[in-house]
Amino acid sequence: MNREIHTPQSPKHQEQPNHETQTPKNPKKPITLIPLIFLIYFEVSGGPYGEEPTVAAAGPLLAIIGFFVFPFIWSIPEALVTAELSTAYPNTNAGYVIWAASAFGPFWGSLMGSWKYLSGVINNAAYPVLCADYLKRVLPHAFADGYRRDLAITGSTILLSFFNYTGLTVVGYAAVALGVVSLMPFLIMLGFAVPKVRPKRWVSMGEKGVKKDWRLYFNTLFWNLNYWDNASTLAGEVERPQKTVPKALLLAGLLTCLGYLLPLFAATGALEVPQEDWYDGFLADAAGMIAGNWLKIWVEVGAVLSGIGLYEAQLSSCAYQMIGMAELGLVPKWFASRSKWFGTSWLAILLSTAITLAVSFMSFENIIASANFLYSLGMLLEFSSFIRIRYKYPTMKRPYRVPMRIPGLIIMCLVPTGFLIFVMVIGSWVVYAISAGLTALGVAMYFAMGYCRSRGLLKFIKEELVVKEVGTETEEA
Repeated sequence: MNREIHTPQSPKHQEQPNHETQTPKNPKKPITLIPLIFLIYFEVSGGPYGEEPTVAAAGPLLAIIGFFVFPFIWSIPEALVTAELSTAYPNTNAGYVIWAASAFGPFWGSLMGSWKYLSGVINNAAYPVLCADYLKRVLPHAFADGYRRDLAITGSTILLSFFNYTGLTVVGYAAVALGVVSLMPFLIMLGFAVPKVRPKRWVSMGEKGVKKDWRLYFNTLFWNLNYWDNASTLAGEVERPQKTVPKALLLAGLLTCLGYLLPLFAATGALEVPQEDWYDGFLADAAGMIAGNWLKIWVEVGAVLSGIGLYEAQLSSCAYQMIGMAELGLVPKWFASRSKWFGTSWLAILLSTAITLAVSFMSFENIIASANFLYSLGMLLEFSSFIRIRYKYPTMKRPYRVPMRIPGLIIMCLVPTGFLIFVMVIGSWVVYAISAGLTALGVAMYFAMGYCRSRGLLKFIKEELVVKEVGTETEEA
């Protein structure tokens, strides 16, 4: 059975693939620019909910610096890579999976799919937990620890997954509404905070004697500012993706940065509270202290709405990634089957929900750290794939192209690569064990799929695991 990427040879380099043949064209594109902006926004952020631990871990100054600097060393490089490769491979939902497969072969494409998919569904478990943490402040008895909290997390996960089944058109415009309503209380809080701000509070390094928790600090920054490349798994559902995706990434980036920094400036500048109070959900208390209990309740409601948006965007990305992988022949064709009513993959949604529920009762910190570690593995492969594709297919048509040559691209990717390695090094043994086990599962799944294909045990869209690349279109053409 042939498992190599077949590409034609030219005297200098291989020609770029013809991506039109890899995924059937869908004449109806449910995502336009505005919904895509908010879907990306919820893939990455969803608002400042969850940024509080950076203050608890390192103090106000380092928290502010983190949300100022980290977008430049991490978010912008990741978004640029996503913009170029998403426009180069516009007619597929395989996203980063096909990037790795085109660069290094189907094994690496499959492993990329495993890392990113598992990272996504594990990460999704954090959002119902985060919502429960906020709601516990308003209704402490209903969401206290114990079976009531477990029932609330389980019920909300199942309900949100069913909503995702209704399709991207509904989810996309729901994301717009959720984004606007969840951000409004922080703009109001900013207005009330301005007269109370004391700039000297912004430069505080934290309370004396409180040790810096660098693992919590960096994991929280990373968790709050990653997953930009998830937009690539929705490219096949986007109207005019070559133009829409880069614009959406830029505007979502601006929205994300402002969404983190403005509430952080308001709360740290207007309040002087013990550093230990800055745990998940403190922004709601801060809103109450600054403007009154009515705004605290609004922030609590906004947190729930933001959690819904985060969950829906992440689940959409995971489900459509599975459709793309099925169309490449990396998983059985069942995952490419879509609902007659909504055009969604019910099987991918069901599988994603089951995994999310299975890990939703881990601690919030371990959920974040495990998702970060798997995502870091995938991003190391993604940056390598980006450089490899630029070298391997120099004449590929790229509607958006990062304006650098290969040496500049390597330098651009080195800084976030160093941070990825740092995030992995500071992981705990629990995170290492979970990540190693899931990586081994991903490798086993690749060979298991190959065995099932060779024996005819499962049906695949592609009978041989081959990504055909036979195009001759160039930038000059």
